Amino acid sequence: MSFESIAVLLQNSLNPATSRDAEKQLREVETQPGFSLTLLQLVSAKNLAASVRLSGAIFFKNFLKRKFIDEDGNYKIAEADLRQIKASIIDIMLDLPDNLQVQMGESISIIAESDFPDRWTNLVDELVTRLSPTDWVRNKGVLTVAHSIFRRWRPLFRSDALFLEIKLVLEKFQQPFLHLLVQLDQLISTEQSTAQLACYFDALLLLVKIYYDLNCQDIPEFFEDNLAQGMGIIHKYLHYAPASVLQNAAEDDEIDVVTRVQTAICELVSLYTTRYEDVFEPLIGDFIQTVWALLTAATAQPKNDLLVSRALAFLDSVVKIAKFQPMFSQEAALKEIVEKILLPNVRIRDTDEELFEDDPIEYIRRDLEGSDSDTRRRSATDFLRSLKENVDETLVTNVTMVYVNSFLAEYQANAANWKAKDMAVYLFSALATKGAVTQSGVTSTNLLIDVVKFFTDNVAADLMATKGALHPILKVDAIKYIYIFRNQLTKQQLFETFPLLSAHLTPDNDYVVYTYTAITLEKILSIHKNNRLLFTKADITSQIAYGLVSNLFKLTLNSSSPEKLAENEFLMKTIMRILLTSENNMAEHVQALLAHLVSIVEVIAKNPSNPRFSHYTFECIAILIKHSSHTATGVDGAKVIQLIELVLPSLLGILGSDVQEFVPYVFQILAYLLELLPKEHPLPQTYQQLIKPLMSPSVWEFRGNIPGVTRLLQAIVAQQASVFYEPSPEALTPLLGVFQKLISSKVNDVHGFELLETILINVPVAVLQPFLKQVAMVLLQRLQTSKTEKFVRKLTVFVASLAVLPNLGPDFAVQFLDEVQPGVFGQVYLSFVLPTSASIANILDRKIVVAGLSNLTTSSQFTTGSYTDKVLPTLEVLLKLATSESISGLKADSSVSFDQEYEFEEISFGSNFSKLIAIANKPLDPAPALSNTDKGQIKAYITANLEKLNQLIGGSLSSQVLPNLSPEAQAFFA
Repeated sequence: MSFESIAVLLQNSLNPATSRDAEKQLREVETQPGFSLTLLQLVSAKNLAASVRLSGAIFFKNFLKRKFIDEDGNYKIAEADLRQIKASIIDIMLDLPDNLQVQMGESISIIAESDFPDRWTNLVDELVTRLSPTDWVRNKGVLTVAHSIFRRWRPLFRSDALFLEIKLVLEKFQQPFLHLLVQLDQLISTEQSTAQLACYFDALLLLVKIYYDLNCQDIPEFFEDNLAQGMGIIHKYLHYAPASVLQNAAEDDEIDVVTRVQTAICELVSLYTTRYEDVFEPLIGDFIQTVWALLTAATAQPKNDLLVSRALAFLDSVVKIAKFQPMFSQEAALKEIVEKILLPNVRIRDTDEELFEDDPIEYIRRDLEGSDSDTRRRSATDFLRSLKENVDETLVTNVTMVYVNSFLAEYQANAANWKAKDMAVYLFSALATKGAVTQSGVTSTNLLIDVVKFFTDNVAADLMATKGALHPILKVDAIKYIYIFRNQLTKQQLFETFPLLSAHLTPDNDYVVYTYTAITLEKILSIHKNNRLLFTKADITSQIAYGLVSNLFKLTLNSSSPEKLAENEFLMKTIMRILLTSENNMAEHVQALLAHLVSIVEVIAKNPSNPRFSHYTFECIAILIKHSSHTATGVDGAKVIQLIELVLPSLLGILGSDVQEFVPYVFQILAYLLELLPKEHPLPQTYQQLIKPLMSPSVWEFRGNIPGVTRLLQAIVAQQASVFYEPSPEALTPLLGVFQKLISSKVNDVHGFELLETILINVPVAVLQPFLKQVAMVLLQRLQTSKTEKFVRKLTVFVASLAVLPNLGPDFAVQFLDEVQPGVFGQVYLSFVLPTSASIANILDRKIVVAGLSNLTTSSQFTTGSYTDKVLPTLEVLLKLATSESISGLKADSSVSFDQEYEFEEISFGSNFSKLIAIANKPLDPAPALSNTDKGQIKAYITANLEKLNQLIGGSLSSQVLPNLSPEAQAFFA
């Protein structure tokens, strides 16, 4: 496609009326050779509108995310194009305005993440050679690229490969970096021009960030040797008094560049204080005084919020160092800290009130305990907790409680002083908590103060107050108090709060009030005691549950647009929790509830905007299907058919509209409904019509689809496999083609094994016979060309599964591989299966391997055929498996809870797969009668097969086989 045509499509993508079609056309042509180079030309074309160039830069970045490499690290774009991109992209970026430089810097980072340093060896050299002694606009561009590459190191786990990469960068970049820092410091000290100073400070900000990048994993020797010089310059700008022209006027909320620099410096010195205390300790004292002065001088304007948070975080890290604790341990010093640092930053401001009213969802996200948002209040209370836990708990508690009681008295004297009470509750909550406040709440409290008494005396009345009787922020404080200290209340006390909390779930209450109520209810229902949920369906009757859910639906649907509807994920998460807790208590309301949820999906599908809200909505649908389809005697097929008829039209509508964000959820629910359907029911016609579209390559291109669509194919095969091989076995070819595509991928090979197992179980071996040799060759080819530890482990379990499955068995497992070439099974078995078997850690996989190896010892090939020499090594491995610590220490209940799953589940739109945990598919268990965890059963299974083996080889086991085993094995098998 021509330059002009792509420019028109980019222009159209900016118009909501034409954006979808334009985006679709761009995606259709993006695979053409030269497309990416044309995009780069567009971005750099100064005669085009700025908006079109920005659109092109963003599309280029997203194109690289989608199309640069596949899951296995192979290029998906033409290498000739890539060479030209690498050769020109840095120079193109340096010639762009700031907003385009940011996008192009991220594009370079995407390429570097894959190719640097191994496949882009000269990248750092190119950056260094483009640094200029005079052109700081150019230098700023180079530093932008450098930071976009180096910042990737910050969250990574330490590894040899990571340290080799950092070492390579340091060797080439550390000396030019320090030279730039020194030179820039000299230029700033003599510069008078406002415009030039602004440019210099932009560059200084990048240098401070890169200082952090280069030191984030460990302190390099070069930086340790030059600590005094480097940190001397850094310290200078922490108390830099900028020219007034560099700092915005008081009424301007935009963060000025000096404040950004000082914020980055606080982050850097916090790193050094926390990680490199032994080296940095002599300089910490100077930084404490400067940061203290910075905090006391900082105004209450929101533009200073992040600076204050980072400065408080630095003091928080200092308090944990024994040498500096005496600075904070005197009563006079503590009073000064409370009055000059803590109280000003805990006090609610006019801007906070405005946020409460104008953007309540943002207020909640910032305020919520355990959130990622850095706020003044959060940082101040974290600092207070550190003082309490590291200095003197009694002294800190006593000093702070004087202020708490003073604020309470101020409110009692005049209810108009509601901000005083807000401060009192906030400070008391911080004092009362001990240790970190996590998503699970407070685990222990300060024994010097009484949490329950404070609630009774000062908070309970606010919880019961009618609307308008007090400021809504005090109402939120009361609800949040229960949220924070839920673990300290008894089940009965919590249950008594239900009616009080439920009364706030009405549209006439403030948005923050009813949302915090929902959050608190959700957290109460998710409390665990002794590894069990505190509240069960016995506690949440149908009437209570339906009343809560109905009110929450009204609050959710009280919206004017799809974006507004999906804004408040907290409400939907609470609905999810109530449905989860009540289980089948609301069977009579299932149809109405599903109708509500389906209607919500149909609205938000018009513009998916909040991945968490969407995820919780689909999780609710899944929970209702799960609990309403079962009766006391099992699954009710008629109910499953009703559920299919109820939700299928909307689900198919999502597939038809290609709402990509929702498609993975649809596949999971469709698969689960079919898994529920009893096998005597024929495959519904709608599912038969889905088979051909499921085989199309476009469905498999989106990585997030693959687990769900594989599961759906497995469900169809398991329900009625004949639809894939009638009228002719040749019809199996597309399905086996899907298996081949999956197994060839290092990322998706596990799904390939799952699909293959389902095919082997449900398709008659006679029908599969013409394809089995080719299937085995695909597995062996992958083993030979690109094996990974994960693939070998899965292959080992797969071979063991074949030996256990009743319709296949051990002889089939041997013949399956030997059909490729006689003797291949023996090679694979000795080289991969046996060595890997001993290291299998997963409980189910270990059981399958034990059963599979036991069965193989009794196969005809092992007893009288070509592989009699494999019996001894197999018995030795079985001994290791049966007596290992991982089996002897197993617990009867090793399941992972719904909430534990959510701790590790990443919920986002994009290429990641978001699993619906309520209906997560269970892995295939080919030996369900054999316990996963009972060591006695496992030993009995091995012993039974040993007796069978003894019979098969003529009773000569004890005389011919056992003497050749190790003494430990002989003792075990005796």
